[in-house]
Amino acid sequence: MRRRKRKGSDEKLLSYENYVVNGKLNQVPPDSNTQISNRTNFDNREVVNDRAYDNIVNNYRGQWSRIFGNHNPIHVEVGSGRGKFITTLALKNPDINYIALEIKEEVLIRGVEKVSDKNISNIKFLWGEAEFFEHYFSDSELDRIYINFCDPWPKKRNSKRRLTSEKFLELYRKKLNSKPSSGIHFKTDNQELFEFSLNEMSENRWIFRNISFNLVKSDFSKENVTTEYEEKFMELGMPIYRLEAYTL
Repeated sequence: MRRRKRKGSDEKLLSYENYVVNGKLNQVPPDSNTQISNRTNFDNREVVNDRAYDNIVNNYRGQWSRIFGNHNPIHVEVGSGRGKFITTLALKNPDINYIALEIKEEVLIRGVEKVSDKNISNIKFLWGEAEFFEHYFSDSELDRIYINFCDPWPKKRNSKRRLTSEKFLELYRKKLNSKPSSGIHFKTDNQELFEFSLNEMSENRWIFRNISFNLVKSDFSKENVTTEYEEKFMELGMPIYRLEAYTL
């Protein structure tokens, strides 16, 4: 079902120019005569060679340390929602730079407002799509990727859209650096998605640490930072699945 956009939400979001990066890229069908700059890995459409693309690739890709003004580690949350998780981490870890990637502008605004009110300097909000990860970051630029409670895309025909599918995993591998601590931290309430993720990662040469099939009862629970969704699931007594994955 198509998501209804709130009138004026785009303008409001982009008004927070100190925090928000516009990563929206236009796309057209492959039979279009529009000049293109690169093909996406996830569908039959092309990325238009427009000003937005040029802005991202020239001014942000590989430039995040300059944007933050330091060489601290860079952690990205893919699908940050209202930003509770990543905002909490940014407050707890001022020596780490955080990037919140989210497509829904009306929920991203909530996170931006929280950060603006608290004047947090080590976080940026990237308004864009996970499919364009290649364009947002240079190879080996990232230290950690968080994926929390993403859409499980339960139908088999949509499995490539899952954020832990093979194509996404290859993107993450390219963008993570070679430090031993660099990897993916993944949480979900969906058992089938968790099992799918374990299989995809295992088959694509990732190794695991700190796997939990019920996070609340695990050793990691005391240091766990929750999302808005996670708190609701826990109140209902639902198990939370968690893993860390690192490249070989």
